Amino acid sequence: MSSAKISLGQFGLVILLAGQLLLQLDFSIINVGLAAISASLKASETELELFVSAYGLAFAICLAMGARLGDNFGRRRIFAIAVVMFGLASLLCGVANSVMFLVAARALQGLAAALMVPQILATIHVTLSGRDHARAVALYGAIGGLAFIVGQVLGGFLISANIAGSGWRSIFLINLPICVLILLCVWRQVPETRGQRNVPVDWSGTITLALLTLSILLPTALGPSLHWSWTCLLGYVPILPLTALLWRIERSKEERGSFPILPPSLVRISSMRFGGLIAIIFFTSWSGFMFVFALTLQSGAGLTPLQSGDALIALGASYFLSAVVVVPRLSDVRREAVLVAGCLIQMVGLCLLIVTLEWVWPNPGLVNLIPATALIGFGQAFIVNCFYRAGLADVPHEHAGSGSAMLATMQQVSLGLGPAILGAVFAETLQHSNLYLTAGTTTIMVELGLMVILLAAAVHRLLSQRGVAPVSAEVEAMIVVPE
Repeated sequence: MSSAKISLGQFGLVILLAGQLLLQLDFSIINVGLAAISASLKASETELELFVSAYGLAFAICLAMGARLGDNFGRRRIFAIAVVMFGLASLLCGVANSVMFLVAARALQGLAAALMVPQILATIHVTLSGRDHARAVALYGAIGGLAFIVGQVLGGFLISANIAGSGWRSIFLINLPICVLILLCVWRQVPETRGQRNVPVDWSGTITLALLTLSILLPTALGPSLHWSWTCLLGYVPILPLTALLWRIERSKEERGSFPILPPSLVRISSMRFGGLIAIIFFTSWSGFMFVFALTLQSGAGLTPLQSGDALIALGASYFLSAVVVVPRLSDVRREAVLVAGCLIQMVGLCLLIVTLEWVWPNPGLVNLIPATALIGFGQAFIVNCFYRAGLADVPHEHAGSGSAMLATMQQVSLGLGPAILGAVFAETLQHSNLYLTAGTTTIMVELGLMVILLAAAVHRLLSQRGVAPVSAEVEAMIVVPE
C-alpha cells in the first residue's frame, strides 16, 4: 500500500506528539536536577558538562541515521524500537550510581531520540495533507515551548517532592509509564509507512562526525579540571585531520550519487554557511546558557530545584508567545531583519540579566528575573524562526530536504557542545574567583560577545542582500524542522 494513501487519525497524532513531548521534556527537565545530581554522585562541573552534552551529541550524530532507518525498515517499527530504547535508557539513568554510568545512559537516550524524531515528522508529512497537515506541524512546533515550561516546573516539583526517596532519579523514572502507554497504543493507532526506496546509511560519515565532535567536546570539557595541560591540549590535534577526512568521505559519496549526511555541495552555498554560523553561535550559546544559569541559581544562590525551574517560567512563556503570536505576523519581513531584531532583543535581555543578578544576589527568584528572562525568550523565538529560512534562502528547491537535514545536524551538534564550551568558561572562572555570581555573569558576558558577532554577520548579510528576493514560499513549504 502506498504510504501517501494512509491516513493518520487524531489519536495516532496524539501518540506521535506524546513521543515528541517526552523527548523535549527530558531535554529541559535535566537542568533543574543538576545540583541534586552533583550532590548525590559527587559530580564536578566538568562531569555535569559531559552528562548534559551526551544526550545532545548522540542525538545530533545519529539523527540522519534515524531518518534513513525509518525510510528503509518502516517508520512505526523504528519509532516503537526507539521508545523501548528510551524507556530502557531512562531506567538506567534512574538507577545510575556513578557519573560515567549516567553519561553513558544519557547517550543511549540521545540515540533513542535520534531514532524517534525523524519518524514523527516523516509520518506526519506522508499521512496528512492540507489543513490537517498544517495543524499537525503547528502543534509539533508549539510543543518545544510548552515542554520547556512544563519540564522546568515538573522537574523541580518531582525532585523537591522526593517521592519514595527517589530525589533526582524521579525525573528519569517518570518516563517509564509514559513509554509503556505509547507502546500500547502505537501499533493500533499509527500506520506503518516507509520510503519509496532504500537509502543506505552513511556509516563512515556518521562515525567520523562522532570522532570529530568528541575531539572538540572532551578537551574543552576537561580543560579546567586538568588545568589545560599539554596532554589535554593534545586532544584537539585530531580536529583538522578528522575534518579533512570527513570532507573527503562526504565528497566521495556525493560524487558517486550516494547520500552523505553533510553534502559538500551545500556547504558551498552562501545561505547554508550563514545558517551554519547561526547554529554554531546561537545554539551553542543557548544550551550553554541554560546549563550555566541552572548551576548559578542552584549551586550558587542555593535555590531549590523547584525554585530554579520557576525562575525560568517567564523565559519559556515569553518564547512560546513570541513564536506563536508575534513571529508569524512578520512573515513579510526579510528574515535577516527579523534575525537582527531578535539578536538585539536578546542582547538587551542578557545585559539586563547581568545587572539584575548583580543587584539581587544572593536572592534571585521568579519575580525579579522576569524582565530579563522574558526579553531573552522573546528574542530567542525570532532567531530560531530565522534559522532554517535564512539558511535555505539560496538552496535550490530540489535540495531543500537535504539542506534542512544538514542544518538540523549542525543545530543539534551545537546544542550538544554548548554546555561543554560555556561550561568550561564557567568552571575556569569559578576556579579562579570561587564566586558563582562572578562565574555566571562572566559566562553571560561571553555569550553576549558571541551574539555581537552574530548580529554583525546578520547586519552584513541584510545589507548585502538588498534587492535580492527573499526565500520563496515553495522552499519554505519544504522545510522540515526536527526540533
